[in-house]
Amino acid sequence: MVIYPVNILTMKWGTLYSAEDVNRLHRQVRRHLPRPHRFICFTDDAEGLDPGIEAMPLPELGLPQGHGDTRWRKLAVFRRDLAGLSGTALFLDIDLVVVDDLSPFFDLPGAFYIIRDDDLFRAKPLRKVNPARDRFLHSVGNSSVFRFEIGRHSYILDAYLADPAAATARYEISQQFQSAQLAAHGHLNYWPKGWCVSFKNDCVPRHLASYLRDPALPRGAKIVLFAGAPKMEDVFAGRGHKWYRRIGRIDWLRRAWEQA
Repeated sequence: MVIYPVNILTMKWGTLYSAEDVNRLHRQVRRHLPRPHRFICFTDDAEGLDPGIEAMPLPELGLPQGHGDTRWRKLAVFRRDLAGLSGTALFLDIDLVVVDDLSPFFDLPGAFYIIRDDDLFRAKPLRKVNPARDRFLHSVGNSSVFRFEIGRHSYILDAYLADPAAATARYEISQQFQSAQLAAHGHLNYWPKGWCVSFKNDCVPRHLASYLRDPALPRGAKIVLFAGAPKMEDVFAGRGHKWYRRIGRIDWLRRAWEQA
């Protein structure tokens, strides 16, 4: 059986993340993805990236003249002509840690998979005051980790470019808009719960139990994300503690992050 190479995509622009952050992610992927793959970073500054990383210019959103809002820049990966690429792609945000085999992310049948955003957070009972809003938010996918066929979902970007002002007025963030378009086309599928976990909500013991036990990796987890606060950079800098939540020893997480 021929196993075709897959694409790992990420994006870096501005100064929030460094080349070394991308290099760490690349090393994590290389350690945890045995099948042939290309690691591609779309960026406005390729200086300092490891040789195994393919640096490519940030894909153009194609916004109308005068509409300079690029907060939804990630939607550009849904271009029909994405940098001459083709095939299956797994998009990874930079601020996550890969801790186990990524192969299963490519084995599930279907054209699109994403994290269910609610899977990363604890229940929000007050949302049920507005049942329609609660149902929609429960359907939203978190775009930190998603798999797609390059060029197949251009309808997402087309819908945004048809009226970007209306899109940004109706939806708070791009992943809400993206999820609504995917659902309308029958393509919204979620990763099995527990593959992608929240450091704060799934690894750190709840409340005062955090003073008795250190953070631990849940069984079956493959990627650790930093949804909400504390952010990844805070955790690794020893910040993010609250009086009601201690962040104890994270040796296992630091090894996965630094020594991949």
